[in-house]
This record gives sequence, C-alpha cells and structure tokens, in this order.
Amino acid sequence: MADMLALFTSIGLSEQKAKETLKNEALSSALKDAVTQAQRVRGASGVDKTMGTLLYNMASRLKDTKRLTFLSDNIAQCKICTELQLAAALDFVKSHPQEPINQKAFEEACGVGVVITPEQIEDAVETVIKKHKEQLLNERYRFNMGLLMGEARTALKWADGKVIKNEVDMQVLHLLGPKTEADLEKKPKPQKAKVAENEAKVKKDEVAMNGEVMTGEGKSLMEQLRGEALKFHKPGENYKTEGYVITPNTMDLLKKHLEITGGQIRTRFPPEPNGILHIGHAKAINFNFGYAKANNGICFLRYDDTNPEKEEEKYFTAIKDMVEWLGYKPYAVTHASDNFQQLYDLAVDLVRRGHAYVCHQKGEELKGHNAPASPWRDRPVEESLVLFDRMKKGVFAEGEATLRMKMVMEDGKMDPVAYRIKYTPHHRTGDEWCIYPTYDYTHCLCDSIENITHSLCTKEFQARRSSYFWLCNALDVYCPVQWEYGRLNLTYTVVSKRKIIKLVETGVVRDWDDPRLFTLTALRRRGFPPEAINNFCARVGVTVSQTTTEPHLLESCVRDVLNDSAPRVMAVLEPLKVTITNLPENSKSDVRVPDFPANEAKGSHVVPFTRTIFIEQSDFREVMEKGYKRLTPEQPVGLRHAGYIISVQKVIKVRCFKVQSDQIFLHIPSSRLFYLTMQLFLHKHPEDPAEVPSGFLSDINPHSMQTISSALVDISVKEAKVFDKFQFERVGYFSLDPDSTADKFVFNRTVTLKEDPGKI
Repeated sequence: MADMLALFTSIGLSEQKAKETLKNEALSSALKDAVTQAQRVRGASGVDKTMGTLLYNMASRLKDTKRLTFLSDNIAQCKICTELQLAAALDFVKSHPQEPINQKAFEEACGVGVVITPEQIEDAVETVIKKHKEQLLNERYRFNMGLLMGEARTALKWADGKVIKNEVDMQVLHLLGPKTEADLEKKPKPQKAKVAENEAKVKKDEVAMNGEVMTGEGKSLMEQLRGEALKFHKPGENYKTEGYVITPNTMDLLKKHLEITGGQIRTRFPPEPNGILHIGHAKAINFNFGYAKANNGICFLRYDDTNPEKEEEKYFTAIKDMVEWLGYKPYAVTHASDNFQQLYDLAVDLVRRGHAYVCHQKGEELKGHNAPASPWRDRPVEESLVLFDRMKKGVFAEGEATLRMKMVMEDGKMDPVAYRIKYTPHHRTGDEWCIYPTYDYTHCLCDSIENITHSLCTKEFQARRSSYFWLCNALDVYCPVQWEYGRLNLTYTVVSKRKIIKLVETGVVRDWDDPRLFTLTALRRRGFPPEAINNFCARVGVTVSQTTTEPHLLESCVRDVLNDSAPRVMAVLEPLKVTITNLPENSKSDVRVPDFPANEAKGSHVVPFTRTIFIEQSDFREVMEKGYKRLTPEQPVGLRHAGYIISVQKVIKVRCFKVQSDQIFLHIPSSRLFYLTMQLFLHKHPEDPAEVPSGFLSDINPHSMQTISSALVDISVKEAKVFDKFQFERVGYFSLDPDSTADKFVFNRTVTLKEDPGKI
C-alpha cells in the first residue's frame, strides 16, 4: 500500500488524492498499471505532473481495460498531450473494440502531430469577430463572448482553449476599447411576451393516447423517450454500452444485424401468458412500445410461453386486448414457442461448445458462490449430448434430469437451468415437446432471433444482464443490449399473480377484472380511460429507481380525462319521492339538459319532467339548520335545468312555481342504478408483515364493495353501451358494467368528482 501511495504521489497526485484513489480498488489497480507502463517508456522519473494527470484521467474513465497499455504508451510517447486529445482517444477506442487498432487512424482522430500556430489562432479569431462585428459594436460587452470562443474552437479543433480565449479577449478589447460605466451595468432581463391564456394552456381535448400530450406538468412520454433523451446506444453501436462483452465476431454480427434491421430501433413486450396484466405492466407497455414509436421503430408483442402448466388461452387474448386498448399496435405477435426447434438446436450447440451439461441434481437452483458445484458439471460433452437427446425423447421422469449452463449469475445462482422436463401438452405445439426452455435461456436468444436492439426490462432483471450477454456470446450469435428501468408499484393493492389468484379462490374478489383490483382489465371495467393510464405513466416518468405511487395520482389523471369526455347526467343514490301538488296527474314535459354545461355546443339530451320527481334524501331536512342550503319547510329550492322551484307544503307533498331568480338546484332523475364502490385494502402496504402481520388476506376492507340497488339515474343513459362513461352530477364519475342487461343497468363508480382528503 505504501509503495502504491509513493507511486501515485510521484506523478503529481496530492497525498490526500492518492489515499482516496487507493480506496477504489479497480481505479488504483488501473492507475498502477498505467503509470508502470508509462515508466517503462520514459524511465522511472520521466512521468511529470502533466502526464500523470492524463494517466489518472485515462484510468478513471476507461471502461475497456484491455486498451490501458495502448493508451498509456501513447500518453508516454507524448502523442496524447491534452485533455481534448485524451477525450478523442477514449472515444476512438470505445468505437473500435476489435484488435488490432489502426494506429494511423487513431492518431488522425486524436490530432496527434497537429500543430496550431499563434498566427492560425489569430486569423481564426479575426474571421469570427468580423462575422459578428455589427452585433458586437451594437451590444458591446453584453454580447455573448462564448459564441466567439465556440466558433473559433470549431475552426481549430486542436488549439489550446486558453490561448483562444486570450486572443478573443485581446481582439475584442482592440475593437471595443475598455469597458465603460454603461457596459458594467447589469443587462436587463427581457420581458416575456404574455401569451394569450387560451394559447398557453394545453387544450383539454388534446389529451392524446400514448402520452403525446399530458394534463400534468413535465415532459410527455414521447418527449422522455425520443432521440438522445435516454442516453441509450444507437442501433449497431451495442459495443459502446458499459458491460457489453465484445468477442472477435461482435462487429461482423452487428454488421449483419444492421443489414436486417436497416438501423431501425426494435423493442419487444414479452409477458408470460399465465395471468392478467396490471398497472405495472402499463408502464412496461408504454416504455417498450413508446420508445419504439418515439424513435420511428417497431415493437413486437412476444408471449413467453415456455411454461405450459400455467398458460391459458384467455390470458393470451386478454394481454393482446390490453396492449391495443392502451393504444398500441404490435409490429408482430410472436411466441417463444415459435422458436422451440431453433432454441433446442442452439442448446445442443451450447453443449458441444462445453458450456452446458445434463444434471441429475434435484431442485433448479444451486445458490451461493461457495456452493458446491454439481457433481455432473465435468461430465464429457458426448455423454451430455446423448443424455439431452434422451431428455427430448421422454426417457426421463420429470425432475430426473435438467440441462444446466456453466455460469454463475450476479445473484449467486450457479449453473442456471436451461431446459427441464414437463409432460404437459403445450397450447400451441401439443405433445411435440416434453422439454421446455427456461426464462434464463429463452429470453436473450429470442431477443437475438428477432434482432431486438433494446431489451427493456425492470430493475430486478439487472442481476441477469451478465448472463444475457454470456449466453449470446457463448453461442456466437447477435447480442442485443439489456437496459433496466424502475418498476411502477401502487400502494393499497397487490399485483402479484399468485396473490390475485388467492383473492379469487377465496372469494374476496370475483375475478381478475374485479373493479377493486389494479389489473388493466379491472381498471377498464371500473371506467379508467386508457389515455389516463398512459398519461399517468408519463407523469411518473421513465426512471431507473423503483417507484411506489399512491392511487390518488392515477385517479387525478382519470379525472383530467373524464372531465372533458364524460357527459353529465343526473342521478340520486338514496331517492326521496317528491309529488308536485300543483301539477296535473298526467303532466309531462321535456327538459333539455346539456351534456357538458361548460360547453353546450358539445350536445344535450332530453329528460322528462312529470308530477313525480326524486331527489337525494340528504337534500331535504324537516328541521332547518344554520348553513343548510337545501330543501326545508322554510326554504324553497330550484330544480336544476327545469326552470322551476319547489317549496314544502306538507312533509310528503310540495308545490311548484316558475323561477324568478337564481336558486339552488336539485336533480330530476329516472330509471334504475346499481352502484359499487371500491377500496380493497385497509393498509398502505398490505404485503408488508410489519404493517399487516397476519398477511394481506387479513387486511381486506369489509366495505370495499357497496351495492346500492335503490338508486335512480337520468333516463337518457338507456342507450349506453358497456364501458360508456358518465359524470353523475354531484356524485362522481361512473362507467357501465359488462354485467348490465336490458332490465338492469349496473354502474361502477370510477372516481369521485374530487379527491377526498380523508379517503385512502
């Protein structure tokens, strides 16, 4: 340690900086190798502080340590002398991962041997100042001098920046003379032009699918995903990604990949068809399909159908329906099973290459870096080939043999299983196969087969990234790049397939689309518009860190959309019958009610007005109380839209007369309503033992579903179709449930009109 400290201080590092460097094992090892190599070239005392700084910066920024000796030599030989040249050198080696490096091309790219004379700098600065002379004379020292610097540096890429700045300062002084008092005054801030309010606000009716327009603050999803926003690699430049493994065939494989894709971005959404998609999947759908759409690429919907025991046709259909419901159209719908034969052939090749073996150890996982290796790990290749063929032919019982890959994953999982035996017919291939590939084996190879450019997945798959690269390279096939992003989680719910199945089996909920759940089918049934879900994903943003969000943020996005799209109708939940005594028995007239009172041009509907009407029970009190502004024996009120007011004559009967001035209005509903409310769990984190020691099933809200069978709604909804959405005035937003019949309308409350600060 003392020797390395002395070595680092000998190249100009302060003792404190040297000690900090020693705390970083990887950096200190790389710097030691770099300095040692430079000393071989220049001698033990030939590395001065300037060269030492370049060596330190190179060692701390270089990702591919195979290039360390090459770069150290070029620094020691004074070919790389400036930070500008070092940055170019690092870019060059990153862009040229294959051996050997073309020294001539390298030196040209790094400006080696390029000499910029003072005369060249003087001429370049003079040219730039002439270009901007008029503006300079007008604005004097308020002119942006950085613009002059930038243009001069562009003209003389390898010139010393300090020398350019000095020349700019001198020539500007010569042109303008010394600064005056006026020059020293602060530049007034330009006043922002006042934009007309109707132009400044995003029009509510422009809320678009797929996050193009947001109702909240921040960038739209497309803006977050477009171009360089995410710092992802460009198609064909996979090797520039940190951790990407480069083999002798990498560049040829990338070249063939580009010939197939034409440089187009390709993503995929790869769900397992053993459950229904939930709100977390909405982010994955928006990210995968959205990234492709934002960059003129394509996205595949690929079913990861490698576990026939748990897969059902209803899940395949529901997944595709939900993707399309959110507004996305897959470029193609594919299945992992499309590639079963090719995957098997690649597995045989993996065994031939010595990277896989047939194992008879029970259980799929060999965990821990110190765990003993499988006793079959070193069995001969030919023996494993014979045994793998016997697995395929059904000679072994389930669990009696597996095919394992010879590798250790980041999480300590040793030799993960590539194939296991399952005597279960597959929904697409029937009894053709009795061995099925695992996720760890299938995923990256299907990505490779489909020439995916960006394999986007949630953060928990980060531990599989090295195995992803390893398997593609072990088989010498095109290797995509895996990128991870943070999962989206919601409080007051569970989204685990296993737990939702438990809720269904125990009768807590009716099915996967029970409107109290946060599956996408449940949210659709509850009445959530797809664009609101997409806007929510955009508002949450594309983050690497895991996000846990409360449901009210999602509900806010829902209100934003429904406020502009859901027509208003009248409803009462607890009806109170009112008979108007001064109207004839057979009296009937039509009242026209606007669908959107704030914009009557958007349409209207007709409600019949008869002698008998219904109001909310809470809208009438027999005893007047201070602050109560609804119907009482002493206080008349108006009927909304009808143009009449009513007053109490008897507790049961009222009389009616024409409105003379503005009044408080009640509703005139008719027809039946079946009303539901949802709030499934009592605690924020029902799966957390610290919050709910007895488990999530003990945390069910007993009032999570409230049925109101006596409610009434405006007759205009009689033509409504399933999933049609309405704002029941003063009550909330509602959606027509699929259980509705011609005789009984069933409505689910989507959200309340405003966020209730007291509600979960």
